[in-house]
Amino acid sequence: MVAQNRPRVSLGMPVYNGAEYLRETLTAVLNQTFTDFVLVVCDNASTDETAAIVKEFMAKDGRIHYFRNEINIGAAGNYNRVFHLCPEADYFKWVAHDDSLAPDFLEKCIAVLDAEPEVVLCYPASMLINRKGEVFGEYADGLHLRDPRPYRRLRQFFARPGMCHAVFGLIRMDALRQTSLIGNFPRSDRNLLGELTLYGQFYELEEKLFLRRIHPKTSTRVHVTEYELATWFDPHRRGRLVFPRWRRFWEYVKAIWRAPLSGWERVRCYLVLLQFTLMVEKWRGVLEDVWVAVRLLPSRLLKQA
Repeated sequence: MVAQNRPRVSLGMPVYNGAEYLRETLTAVLNQTFTDFVLVVCDNASTDETAAIVKEFMAKDGRIHYFRNEINIGAAGNYNRVFHLCPEADYFKWVAHDDSLAPDFLEKCIAVLDAEPEVVLCYPASMLINRKGEVFGEYADGLHLRDPRPYRRLRQFFARPGMCHAVFGLIRMDALRQTSLIGNFPRSDRNLLGELTLYGQFYELEEKLFLRRIHPKTSTRVHVTEYELATWFDPHRRGRLVFPRWRRFWEYVKAIWRAPLSGWERVRCYLVLLQFTLMVEKWRGVLEDVWVAVRLLPSRLLKQA
């Protein structure tokens, strides 16, 4: 962990071979109008110029700290490691190496969290940019979850599937520390958001302060299938049987159990989860997990023979 006087905000940047966009992202972070933050970069054994670029910026700004993994520990492992490396702060935010931020991103989100103690996550609407930084669209997750009851927030969350831009919002660090963080399975960022609804409210700013870059090397474009995504999240899953949708359900079960809920509120959350899981389209995905596992089983058995 970084030895540092306590900042208001800790920013964690997990990165692997991010040289193409890294300078632009680091510049956007350092240009924030709110300045009381620390940025921790965790390099997942990059083979490009990532390290050199970060060290170039470190020489100019003491708020940046750099760590490097000896081997690639997967996306999930790196996201979680950078969180644990960050100094204790009021608020935390993951910074993707290929996205960008409006200068007042932190200032606007902090204003909400400081004024609204029941809110655990504040995030703005997004502008979608291409590899050249040109805006080609707008997006909002629609997760303005202000209901005081956890089970209602969870139900509203399940009703709004989307791109999970909210996971790159500003989060109360003490609440995030109580969660399972990013799991080593596909779409675990959505599981994390679902778990956070059990700890407090979400606040969506209408201003488009988050610039989400969509480009050919985006993880969801490079890794198309659930199996490919599983190995991206955790390289140790390569060649193993994976049941990502089953895993997501089980992680929700555990999240509801460990959350600080009353007995009746916990029961209501489980009923919401059950209602969501029994939807026909969800069972199609569960059966697809089984079909993929059946197809992979012969090759797995041959490897063990």
